[in-house]
Amino acid sequence: MTRAPGPSAPPKLTRRMRGFEAASGLVADRIRSAGEKRGFAVTRLLTQWEAIVGRDLAAMTRPVKIGYGREGLGATLTLLVAAAHAPEVQMQLPRLREKVNACYGYAAISRISLTQTAPAGFAEGRAEFLAAPPAPKPLDPVVQARASAVAEGAKDEGLRAALETLAQNFLARAKT
Repeated sequence: MTRAPGPSAPPKLTRRMRGFEAASGLVADRIRSAGEKRGFAVTRLLTQWEAIVGRDLAAMTRPVKIGYGREGLGATLTLLVAAAHAPEVQMQLPRLREKVNACYGYAAISRISLTQTAPAGFAEGRAEFLAAPPAPKPLDPVVQARASAVAEGAKDEGLRAALETLAQNFLARAKT
């Protein structure tokens, strides 16, 4: 008589860290696998696009995919560009390639190809090109003076500027 196999053991649960976990740690594997499907071995290129290429170029472009040729001599980065901005981006391609390769740490990208699209983008609106952020409103001189007085005691310039900005934001909101 053969014996029927018993119930399988429950899957072993991995113990989570105690306390709070960074949200990036919870989704890092999913982001990496989604990025690798499009050729992005370094997800920083996707998540920090604005910091890598600058605010002006990031407002006009979106990285879509990285394709590797058969020769293996560098990859091709495909960017979405609103059609009106394509000539401007085309002129900046050498500088853009240098910035992207600096992100990788070596000459990973040998060619950048532009795909022109409507300002709303394609892929169900996921590649929308946003307008420039609104210019900051001028502050009331009374609020500026009070914020300067609050931050006056700080000796470090960076800390003083941060405290002054915080006080300005707080006082401007309290006033409205």
